[in-house]
Amino acid sequence: MTAPAEVAAARTVVRRAPGKLFVAGEYAVVDAGNPAILVAVDRYITVTVTGTPDSRGGLGGSGGFSGLGAPGDLGGSGAPSGPGTAHTPHQSRSPGPFTTDRSPTPDVTISSDLTPHPTAWRWHKGRLVLHGPGDGAQARAGLAHVVGAVETVGALLAERGLRVPELGVAVSSRLHEGGRKYGLGSSGAVTVAAVDAVAAFCGVELSAGERYRLAMLASARIDPKGSGGDLAASAWGGWILYRAPERDFVLDLARRVGIARTLAAPWPGHEVRRLPPPAGLRLEVGWTGEPVSTASQVAGLQRRGGRPDTAARRRFTEASNRLVEAAAGALERGDDAGLLAQIRTAQAELARLDEAVGLGIFTPRLRRLCEAAEAVGAAAKPSGAGGGDCGIALLDAAASRHICQVRRHWTAAGVHPLPVRPAAQRPERTPQP
Repeated sequence: MTAPAEVAAARTVVRRAPGKLFVAGEYAVVDAGNPAILVAVDRYITVTVTGTPDSRGGLGGSGGFSGLGAPGDLGGSGAPSGPGTAHTPHQSRSPGPFTTDRSPTPDVTISSDLTPHPTAWRWHKGRLVLHGPGDGAQARAGLAHVVGAVETVGALLAERGLRVPELGVAVSSRLHEGGRKYGLGSSGAVTVAAVDAVAAFCGVELSAGERYRLAMLASARIDPKGSGGDLAASAWGGWILYRAPERDFVLDLARRVGIARTLAAPWPGHEVRRLPPPAGLRLEVGWTGEPVSTASQVAGLQRRGGRPDTAARRRFTEASNRLVEAAAGALERGDDAGLLAQIRTAQAELARLDEAVGLGIFTPRLRRLCEAAEAVGAAAKPSGAGGGDCGIALLDAAASRHICQVRRHWTAAGVHPLPVRPAAQRPERTPQP
C-alpha cells in the first residue's frame, strides 16, 4: 500500500516502454485467438509525469491503493477507499469533448518531442478537452494515445471515487528519426508508458498484465481493429507469443461493468506466453526509410478481398497459425535451425498473401533486404504490416563476417541497419506491504 504522504512527496514519476518487432504471425493476429511471435527491442519511449505543489497523487485525504485487486474491489459503483477520500472528477465549462475550454488553469499539460509545443487540457465528463484557443480535434488527434491513456487511468480512479490530480505529462521517443517513425510500435509503447506513469503517479503500481490491459482499453477506443501485439511486447518485454482478445467484447464489457472489473475478467481469445530468446542467433533489423500505417495496411487487406471469410485469407491464417506454433516450439527447445525454417516459411506465406490480394507488403527495398540476408544463409522477412517500415533477419551469431556483409548490402540497397537488440523481459511488480 502506497501511503498518501509518499505519493504527494513524489513530484516526478518516470516510466518507459520498449518498441517491438513482429517475428511471425502478422495479419493473422488481427483476428482474436490467432498467435503471433513478437520481440521487444531496446529503443524506448519515456513518459515523465510531474505534479503541481497542490497535487495529491489522486489519493485524497487518507486513502490509497496498490494494484487493482479482486473483481469486487474496484467495481463500477466506485466505493471510496476510506472515510473522507471521495473525490469527483474535474469538471470544466467546455460544451463538448473536442472543443476548447477557457477556464483559468489546465488540469493536464502534455508535451512531446514530436510536437512543436505543449498542449493544455481540462477534464469534462471524463474526457480531456483542449484548454485555451486552438483546434481541439486536431490537438487530440496528434496526441490520441497519450490522451487516451490519461483518460483510461482517470476512469479507473473515478470508479473508486478518486481523481487524477493536476499533472504534466512529457513524452520522449527514440522510436523515430527526424519525426519519421521506424515502425517499431511507437503508438503501443507510448500508450503503455503513459498508462504506467500516470497510474504510478496516482499511487497505482501495475503488473505487466495490468499495464497491457489498461493500455488495450485505451488503444481500442482509438483503433478497435488493432491486435494489441505492440502493447503486449511493450508491457512484458523480451520474446512473447501473443493472441489478441475479442476487442469488441472487451470494450462492451468495460462500458457495462467498468474498467476495474473488466481488467479482472477473462478476455476471450487472449494469451501472452513468455518465450526464451534463440540460443545462437542474432537479430538484425533493417529500416527501409518508408513509413507505413499499419491500420491502413490492415484496412487495405479487407478492401482487397482479404476478409477473414475468403479462401485466400483462411488459407493464410491456417498456415500462419501452424508456423507460429512451430516457431514457438523451436524457441522453447533451443532449436535454432527449426526457428530459421519457420521464419522462411513465414516469408513465403506473406508473399503468397501479397500475390493473392495485391497489398504491396513486399516493397523493392524489403525484397532486397530479404535477398541480402538469404545470400549468407540467414532467414529474413518483413516485420509487421510491410509496405515499408522494417524487415528482420536472423543470422548465426558467431558469423560476424556474414553479419557485416548483410549490413553492407542493406546500406547499398537503401536499407538502414538499425543498431537495436532484443530488450530484456520486464520484471513484474513487487507487492507492497
